Amino acid sequence: MTEELNRVDRKQKIIKRTWMWGLILVLIILLAAARWGRRSQGSAPATSETLSPFMTYEVVNAYPHDPGAFTQGLIYHSGYLYESTGLYGQSSLRKVELETGTVLQQVDLSPEYFGEGLTLWEDTLVQITWREGTGFIYKLEDFSLSRQFTYPTEGWGLTHDGEWLIMSDGSHFLYFLDPDGLHVVRQVEVTYQGQPVERLNELEFIHDEVYANIWLTDDIVRIDPGSGEVLGWIDLSGILPEELRTPATDVLNGIAYDIDGDRLFITGKNWPLLYEIRLVPVEPPD
Repeated sequence: MTEELNRVDRKQKIIKRTWMWGLILVLIILLAAARWGRRSQGSAPATSETLSPFMTYEVVNAYPHDPGAFTQGLIYHSGYLYESTGLYGQSSLRKVELETGTVLQQVDLSPEYFGEGLTLWEDTLVQITWREGTGFIYKLEDFSLSRQFTYPTEGWGLTHDGEWLIMSDGSHFLYFLDPDGLHVVRQVEVTYQGQPVERLNELEFIHDEVYANIWLTDDIVRIDPGSGEVLGWIDLSGILPEELRTPATDVLNGIAYDIDGDRLFITGKNWPLLYEIRLVPVEPPD
């Protein structure tokens, strides 16, 4: 009888262990599926072929962002964000850990410079300034300054298309610069339905289009870099909740694209959060 009870007890223990391991396996599968599903939901935020002329957003992830960073330029490269911040006496170039918002590396600009757009060109970071007509080229690996250059306009946003640097100056023009000589080789007028689109600010090149923040709005426009025609509008209204806004909170500004992970990031000047978003279509306005 005792032996029979022992066999039953062993069998029950085996069944219990099997059930527990099965439950753990199911939980692992569910967690993996949830993570995959969340990533796949935001896996194509900026594929030109799938975008309609009018888009809004869904938040995929939110990450901490330094609320003291007056964001002027933003890029993503090899797992890190690189950020140019503005204001006289506070401007900087930063390397930032995406998940935590921790500043891992920083170089401060002299107080007479107001930092603006930023892009990665080969193994260098190119940063422009607002009214000073001066740009800086840093080595990516250690932020050491390689050279300076000048340009004839104000400096607002900066990106590149693989051949030219592309710069905005707050007007309705985009300027294309030779990345070696760093002089303007051509310019294009940005228009929508024949009308100029002013206040082009921070830029990002995504799938053969230029994405541009419109200063003082919650809008991003998608621009054909060849013709200057606006291909679409992205409405980001309400993405930063009112309860997270302070007197220091400024406008939406900052677009970064992770080409390998197909992720789109946005933030703003003195925002406490940086968002990974997915673009979704909306009906055109009346």
